Amino acid sequence: MATELPYDLLPELAPLSWLIGSWEGQGRLGAGEEGTEIFYQRVDIAETGLPFLEYRAETWLSEEDGTLIRPLTFESGYWALDRDRHTADVGPGMSPADVVPAYRSAEDVEQLRKNETDFPITATITHPGSMSELYYGIVRGPQIQLKADAVLQGTLSGQYHSANRIYGLVNGQMFWRWDVVTAEGEEPQPHASGILDKMPSENDGRLPPGKPHLPGKHET
Repeated sequence: MATELPYDLLPELAPLSWLIGSWEGQGRLGAGEEGTEIFYQRVDIAETGLPFLEYRAETWLSEEDGTLIRPLTFESGYWALDRDRHTADVGPGMSPADVVPAYRSAEDVEQLRKNETDFPITATITHPGSMSELYYGIVRGPQIQLKADAVLQGTLSGQYHSANRIYGLVNGQMFWRWDVVTAEGEEPQPHASGILDKMPSENDGRLPPGKPHLPGKHET
C-alpha cells in the first residue's frame, strides 16, 4: 500500500509524519505505580526541510495537578528513516547536499520498507551530563519501537548501558515508554512512561519549536 503524504513535507518523512507537532502531558517514573514521582513533559517534533525530524523534550517534576516543581531533564536529537546515504544528504558537517531529494515520491519511499508493514528508523538522542544514544528500530503505522545500538558517555553521565523506547498514537494521544539497562547482562527495567496530548500550533510543526507554555511554569 502506497504511503500518502499529509502535506508538502519530503516524501521519506511521510511514515514519521504523525509525530510532527507539539505534545504535552504527564507521566510517572519507574513502572508507573501509584506513589511514584510524577513529571510533566513537552515534546516538540519539527520538520526542518531536510530528510529528518528535529526532536526536543523538556521534562519537569510536577504535582498531580500539573504544577511544575523543578526541571527534571532535557533531550534533543534527530529522527529519520534508516537508509543508505545519497548525494542529496547534507554533511559531513556543513557540506551542502544536492538540491534533488533522494526520494521524490511515495513510490520511491515504499522501496525502503523492510516488509509489508515496517520502515527502518534511526534516532539520535542527546542528554545533559555528556551522554548521547544512537537508536535503531522500526516504524509500523503510528507505532515506533527503538533499541539503543550505542551509548556515548562522558565523565558526567551515570550508570547507563542501553535502552528501549516505544511510542504509539492511540485516539489522538501519544503513549510512550522508556526501559533502561543499567549494566551489561541485566534485563531492561521500566524507567519512565507518559501520555501526551497534541497541542494546537500555528505552524503545525513546520518551523523550529518555540518556547513551551506549561501549567505552573513561571514567566518573566
